[in-house]
Amino acid sequence: MAITLKKCGIEDLADLQAIGIETFTDTFAAHNTPEDMQAYLDKAYDPEKLKAELSVEGSTFYFLYDGEELAGYMKINVEAALTGKMDADSLEVERIYIRPGFKRRGLGKYLIDKAIESARAQAKELIWLGVWEHNVNAIAFYEKMGFVHTGSHSFFMGEDEQTDFIMTKKLG
Repeated sequence: MAITLKKCGIEDLADLQAIGIETFTDTFAAHNTPEDMQAYLDKAYDPEKLKAELSVEGSTFYFLYDGEELAGYMKINVEAALTGKMDADSLEVERIYIRPGFKRRGLGKYLIDKAIESARAQAKELIWLGVWEHNVNAIAFYEKMGFVHTGSHSFFMGEDEQTDFIMTKKLG
């Protein structure tokens, strides 16, 4: 099957909301209370919030297809759209998720490679992301991709304050 990437637009709002809720729930529901999960999902994947995010300059969502099937998605940010205190010469991978039935097929690597390609095309010197400190599989994956733990920040899952590791990769 062919792997393809498609830039998302407003017309993709319903699919973006659905895959966002599905993949976030798959990744984090077992580790959080139902109340905190629901509060986060209601806020992060609210259609009006997603619609606003889709129109932010410097922020881009992509759908990942395996053949005709929607397999995952990614959100990258540059410049004013960066969510952390990083230099403008960086690209942030804010969200990167693969649907449960598509994991372990190299699709996460494909998305990271595309993010790196985008960063290089924009002459960025660094790519970075935040990952929950207890998401050991994701941390191991990012380390394998050449990222290193360089800091941390708070992430709120509903009312629960959690710690995300900041992981960075210098491009050269």
